[in-house]
Amino acid sequence: MEPLHANEALNGRLLAAAKRHARVPPGWYEHSIRDNLFQRYWHWRRFAAVSAVTERTGGRILDIGAADGMFTGILAEASGAQELIGIDVLRDFVEWANLRWAGGVMRFELGDAHALNFPDASFDAVFALEVLEHVENPSLVLAEVQRVLRPGGYAVFLVPTESLLFRTLWFFWTKSRGTVWAETHIQRFKRRWLVQLAVGAGFSVEVDRTVLSGMLHLLKVRT
Repeated sequence: MEPLHANEALNGRLLAAAKRHARVPPGWYEHSIRDNLFQRYWHWRRFAAVSAVTERTGGRILDIGAADGMFTGILAEASGAQELIGIDVLRDFVEWANLRWAGGVMRFELGDAHALNFPDASFDAVFALEVLEHVENPSLVLAEVQRVLRPGGYAVFLVPTESLLFRTLWFFWTKSRGTVWAETHIQRFKRRWLVQLAVGAGFSVEVDRTVLSGMLHLLKVRT
């Protein structure tokens, strides 16, 4: 049994994250991509980049910060996963995703990236796409990813670069249609911080590039 203080920390993180994202409605990504040309372009470009580094080897895959499952489905297709588990801190999103995507290889659970509720070496690949900027302790999250990956497994991370272009677009986005995302970014991945975190967690870096005119940093690493 976990110590009481560990449970309290876990519950505290979940509650804090849920509060920061309380204005984001379930089904946000599916509806937004359908209805908004800018978001359709943004997500098409980032998932083209992610799909290019995804290995079609099947296996068991974890998607951290799966939200409504829209992009988890793209990962399932790109990887040929036999089982794909998506976790998120928002209960409404998890329930919505399980209803929307019922009957396939995907399932969704409430979970905290800082304390993954899975055994050691239980996944062939882990994805955290535009997630780490939302978490309280990225180093702890990467350590957890390292723990649940099988030997030889890989992970893909995607974060905003905090470039001038990104910061400008993010400012105007969160003052308009994307106002539900205001105050949800609590980390700033400047310069080479993501690489430093990955190497510090014991990963070897295989792919290190920027996408979307330098606004996003994509990193593929291996245990």
